[in-house]
Formats: sequence, structure tokens, C-alpha cells
Amino acid sequence: MAGEKKKYRFLFIQPFELSAGSRFADKYHSAVLPKEQRLRMNYLPIGHLLEDVEWDFHGGPPAPYGDWAVETREEFCYVAAARLPIVREACASGKYNAIVLLGGGEPGFPESREIARKYGIPVTSCAFSQMHIASMLGNKFSVIDFSESHNMFYYDLVVRHRFADRCASIRNINYHHARPGYANEGTIDQEREKALRGEPSAAVERAVREAVAAIEEDGAEVITFGCSDVFWLQTFLQKRLHDMGWEVPVLEGYGCAIVLAKLFVDLGVDASGLNFPGERPRQWRRKKTF
Repeated sequence: MAGEKKKYRFLFIQPFELSAGSRFADKYHSAVLPKEQRLRMNYLPIGHLLEDVEWDFHGGPPAPYGDWAVETREEFCYVAAARLPIVREACASGKYNAIVLLGGGEPGFPESREIARKYGIPVTSCAFSQMHIASMLGNKFSVIDFSESHNMFYYDLVVRHRFADRCASIRNINYHHARPGYANEGTIDQEREKALRGEPSAAVERAVREAVAAIEEDGAEVITFGCSDVFWLQTFLQKRLHDMGWEVPVLEGYGCAIVLAKLFVDLGVDASGLNFPGERPRQWRRKKTF
């Protein structure tokens, strides 16, 4: 029925916002774009996942460290802290029954789960969701990512989420975000735009090469991605691998995070109170084991 409230009410929160006048802002950071474009629905195959979802989009906090995209551990730390008040406000509003944190590095994810648990609201994120879904599809997964510094940040996420024995490898295609001091460097955003125009893209070729190596050399049976700025490779890589005869699932983080959020809502669960205890839990454990 028209006007009927939908079962799923999600808020998507970007990790950071860059001003429109920034020298290094990706076009999808523009606040004047409709939310569908800001969620990259024009090139990520996620539109069908949102047909039964009432959703809002938050651009995230202004980047506290500068006018370029996050890439280092220090920058992730600044962004994580800045995103938490947005999560708290969203939970307190009563408008949403799940929150999806955008960004492959998922800054502030465990802290957001701690905040949201007090309200009974599940929080999902891209790395966490990809790893869990990938582990159900094959014995081991590999990660296609960009930039050495981001690789090692993502390495820590694999360990944090306890998938070190299920992650075959992190494969680096060696691109970066635009940032000060590197004016003549090709960026991952430039490669995306070339590929979406139907032009040859070296990033696509590198991703294909590294995915095949992950399968043949590392034992990967599922392919996932690291930074959200390489999620656009999913459709290109899935087709190329299929055409080569590799029957391998290729996942991207936005779709996985949406599906997992729906699952938690359907099950009526959120994070465990033993993993994220409140300030004064009614029950406590004398001992925590490993």
C-alpha cells in the first residue's frame, strides 16, 4: 500500500565528507548529488537490494585531517572518532532499525556497534560483511586492494575479525587517492572513470592479473575488495573471471553490508552484550578466555 512503512529503515554513513571546493574531492562526495548517486548505485549492482528499504544517506563528518581521502592509519583514526556522534544521533532519533557504515576500512565500526547496542540497532560495515559472507562461499578468500598503506590497515582488519586463517592473501594493484605532493600520479578514481566510459583501464587489468594469481597461487576461492574506491571493479572482474572459466564469486562491500543488515533485522538481533557490555552490566564474567 502507498505510504506503508517499510520493514527495513537504514541509514548509510560515509566515513568522511570533502568540501565541493577541495582539490582532491571525488565527484561522489558532492552534497548536491542525489543519494542514489552518492551511494554509487550508477555503477554498483545494489539497486535491487534497496527496493524494500526506506533509507537515508549521510555524507559523514568533514575530514578532520585535510581535504583528501583517507588512506593512512592516522587519518583513519581521526575519521573514526568524527563519525561516532553521527551514529549516536541516528540511533537516538528512532528513525532507523539498522546502520550501514560505508568505506572499506570501516573506521569506527566496533565503537559504533557499542553505541548502537544500547538501542538494539545492528551496525554493519563493508570489510566485516565481505569476510563473513565470503567465508560461507569458499574455504578461503583473497582481497584486491590499492596502496601499500591501505593494504596493511586492511591486514589489521582481517586479524581483528578473526579471518587470518580464511584469508588467502591481500593483493595490491598499487593505485592511490589523489593527495598533496603527488600531482602527476595516476589515481584509482581516474581509472574508474575510464572503465565506466568503456575505455581500457590498467586498474582493471591489474585486478584481473592479481585475482587470477590469488586463485592459482594463493588458494582463493572467493574474491573480495579492500577500499571502497575499488568496489567498482566488481562487475568488471566478475565478468572477466567468468569469461576465463573461473567460477568464483566476486563480492563488494556495499551489497554485503546491506544483506547482512537485513539478516540482523530479520533475526531481531544485534551485537552480543558480552562482546559489547554496557557501562554497568547486570552480569559479569570473572574470566575471559582466548
